[in-house]
Amino acid sequence: MKLIIDNSNIEYTVREIITAYMPRIKLEMTDMIPDNEDYIFASCTENTQSTVYKAVLNINGTYLCDEKTGDVFSKKQMSKLLGGLLKKIVPITLPWGLLTGIRPAKMVRELVNNQNTFEDVYNLFVNEYEVLPEKAKLAIEVAKKETMIIDSMNKDAVSLYIGIPFCPTRCLYCSFTSQSIKFSNTLVEPYMEALFKEIDYMAEYIKSRNIPIETIYIGGGTPTALDETNLARLSDKINNVFDLSDLREYTVEAGRPDTITEEKLRILKNSGVSRISINPQTMNQKTLEIIGRRHSPEDIIRSYEMALKCGFNHINTDLIAGLPSETKEDFDYTLSKIKELNPQSVTVHTLSVKHGSYLDMNYSMYTPTAAATVSDMLDSTAKLMKDMNKKPYYMYRQKNMLGNYENVGYCDENHECLYNIYIMDEVQSIMSLGAGGSTKIVSGNNIERVFNVKEVSEYIKRIDEMIERKEKLFSEILK
Repeated sequence: MKLIIDNSNIEYTVREIITAYMPRIKLEMTDMIPDNEDYIFASCTENTQSTVYKAVLNINGTYLCDEKTGDVFSKKQMSKLLGGLLKKIVPITLPWGLLTGIRPAKMVRELVNNQNTFEDVYNLFVNEYEVLPEKAKLAIEVAKKETMIIDSMNKDAVSLYIGIPFCPTRCLYCSFTSQSIKFSNTLVEPYMEALFKEIDYMAEYIKSRNIPIETIYIGGGTPTALDETNLARLSDKINNVFDLSDLREYTVEAGRPDTITEEKLRILKNSGVSRISINPQTMNQKTLEIIGRRHSPEDIIRSYEMALKCGFNHINTDLIAGLPSETKEDFDYTLSKIKELNPQSVTVHTLSVKHGSYLDMNYSMYTPTAAATVSDMLDSTAKLMKDMNKKPYYMYRQKNMLGNYENVGYCDENHECLYNIYIMDEVQSIMSLGAGGSTKIVSGNNIERVFNVKEVSEYIKRIDEMIERKEKLFSEILK
C-alpha cells in the first residue's frame, strides 16, 4: 500500500490509525499519488487562522475522500477524519477508538491533573476518541490505582533494571533481546564480565550522588536460564556493590519453569528478592508446543509450588490471550488452572505480532485468533479476576496487538508491581544495565534516554562505549 503524507507532524498518528484497522498492511512512503496502485493520502495544512485536514483512500476500487477544518492543530482531528474513512472499508470497532498511544491510564492522570474530573475524562474518551465505555472505565480504574502508588513513590530515588538476554529456547512471538543459552553458552561468561563492569560503574555513580534505589527488576530473556553459580554471582554482586537499604521491591523473572530449580529459588530468596514471575502463558500442552516452549503444564504447577515452599509470597503469572490455534475454551481452561494456583498477581497480555519475531516472519503458517474471540478471552479474565478480588493496577498497549486490545496487570491488595508502574508511566528514572537496556532519566516533564546495543556479542565488545554513553548523558544533565 502506498502512503502519501504532506506533514511530518501527523505521520505517526496516520500510520497508527491505518495499522489499527489494517494490522498486516505494508506501507510504502511515496511523494506522488500512483496511477494504478492502491494508496492512502493524508494532508494537514496549517496557517494562522485555521488547520485543514484532508484524507483520501483509493483501495480495491473504492475511492473515498473527506476534508475538515479546525481552529488549531490537533492529531485527534486527523485520526477522526482518516478513521471515519477506514471504517467504511474495514467495518470493525476499535476498542480503544482513536487512541493510538500505549499509555491510556497515563493520559487519564494527565487530564485529571489539568483540572478535568474523571467524568470529564470518561466523556472525552467515549465521545471524542470513540473508546468503548468498558475500556474507558478500565483506564480510569487503573489510573486511580496508579495515582495511589505514584503518590507514595520516593521522588529522589531511581529504579534499577538488569537484563539477562538468555533463554532455554526462543518463543514464537518473542522479539526481545534474548538468545538460546544452549547455543550461546560460550557468551555467558564474557557477558557476565561486561555486565559486572557496567554494574560497577552504575554503583559508583549512584553512591557518589547518594541516590536511593527503590526497586530492582531483573528481566530478560530469562534470568533463571543462568546456572546456579552465575545466578549466585549476579545476586552477590548486586548486594555487594549497591546500597539496598531503601529498596521497596526486588523482582526477578523466573519466567520459564524449565529453568527453575529449588536451589535457584533459594539463592534468590536469600538475596532479598521479594517478587518473582513464573509465566505459563498457557496451560495447554498443544499450545506450549506450538509457541516453542519445552515444558509442560505440570512443570508450571511444580515450579509454583516449589516457589511457595521457598517462602515467596508475591508470585506473578503471565498469560497471553490470542495464542495461535487457541479457542475460548482453551483459554478458559488456562484461567481455571490459574484460579487453582491463585497467584498474588496475574498479568494478561494480548498477543502482539512483534516485528522480528518468528510469528511475524511466518504469519501465514499459523491460525490467528479472531478479534471477537480475543475480546471474549479478556472479558473472561476480567470477570474471573473480579471474582478472585484482584484489581487492575497496570495497563499498556503495544503495536500490532490482535484486535487492538491491551495488556492488564491484576493483583491482590498491596501486591502491585511498583517497577511496572514507574516505567510505564515514566515517573521515575530507570537505570538499565545489560544488552538492550534503555536508561530513562526523568526530570519533571523532561525525559532523557540512552540505549545499550541489543546484540549480546556487540554489548560485550562495546561495553566501554555503553558506559561512555551513560557518562555523556549524566554529564549533560548535571550542566
